[in-house]
Amino acid sequence: EFKDGMNVLGLIGFFIAFGIAMGKMGEQAKLMVEFFNILNEIVMKLVIMIMWYSPLGIACLICGKIIAIKDLEVVARQLGMYMITVIVGLIIHGGIFLPLIYFVVTRKNPFSFFAGIFQAWITALGTASSAGTLPVTFRCLEDNLGIDKRVTRFVLPVGATINMDGTALYEAVAAIFIAQMNGVILDGGQIVTVSLTATLASIGAASIPSAGLVTMLLILTAVGLPTEDISLLVAVDWLLDRMRTSVNVVGDSFGAGIVYHLSKSELDTIDSQHRMHEDIEMTKTQSIYDDTKNHRESNSNQCVYAAHNSVVIDECKVTLAANGKSADCSVEEEPWKREK
Repeated sequence: EFKDGMNVLGLIGFFIAFGIAMGKMGEQAKLMVEFFNILNEIVMKLVIMIMWYSPLGIACLICGKIIAIKDLEVVARQLGMYMITVIVGLIIHGGIFLPLIYFVVTRKNPFSFFAGIFQAWITALGTASSAGTLPVTFRCLEDNLGIDKRVTRFVLPVGATINMDGTALYEAVAAIFIAQMNGVILDGGQIVTVSLTATLASIGAASIPSAGLVTMLLILTAVGLPTEDISLLVAVDWLLDRMRTSVNVVGDSFGAGIVYHLSKSELDTIDSQHRMHEDIEMTKTQSIYDDTKNHRESNSNQCVYAAHNSVVIDECKVTLAANGKSADCSVEEEPWKREK
């Protein structure tokens, strides 16, 4: 069935391709990159200004939605089932699926790995921010699990930006829940659209608390669902946000562990080549130092010898001076071969 409205999935796909093409242009696209950076700064400043009034606005949205509900008990039961569904899905994904992938790739115990990142998981539950948890995640992976800094300093920041698997799962479940609340039955194509849109939209979600609610608008618009029902989800999002953020952090950590396992041989080769290069440089430095030292000692000995034995050549005559005594002779006599 055709629905009039914005093609959100098409827009997301277009701008992903647009960003890839702009990245390949290099310096030619520098002006466009600066434009989008400035535009992003302007939007962020506007968001910060709006956030000062957001508590009052969110309270009004929730109150308005609650007043409009005819059977509050039924809606509360539906919200409870929605929360349980999201939490169970996150537990299956973060506690079974991700460890299984880690075990299949690395053949190592995923639960001992999880024990090493337990502090990062707890921090994610408290902060509800992947970016805010990054320092703790760095320390857990590098100190507790011994993962190379070259891997963690690359994988984790990228993962905190685009790897929002917990957010994608939450948004898909939320969209289906809103559809069921409004008596809308989604067919197979719409469910696929919701899943794809949730996955792509989660890539662009910021690594800050409740960022998934913003991208939820795109998903609901993609399948023609009412966006005003998001206000009902805000009442329970404070808990679900922490749960999905912790799964995001666990996914980033397992990803870093898998990348380190796959690239460990290459990293060891680079380290050995680097050590070999350092040894060669140290040998060269020592050789130069020894040559300089020997040259200085040779020059010093020559100076001492010249102070006691000097030869002055004047055309065919040679004046030999030794220990204060001088004698004239010809060059043919080779006075420097005389015994001292």
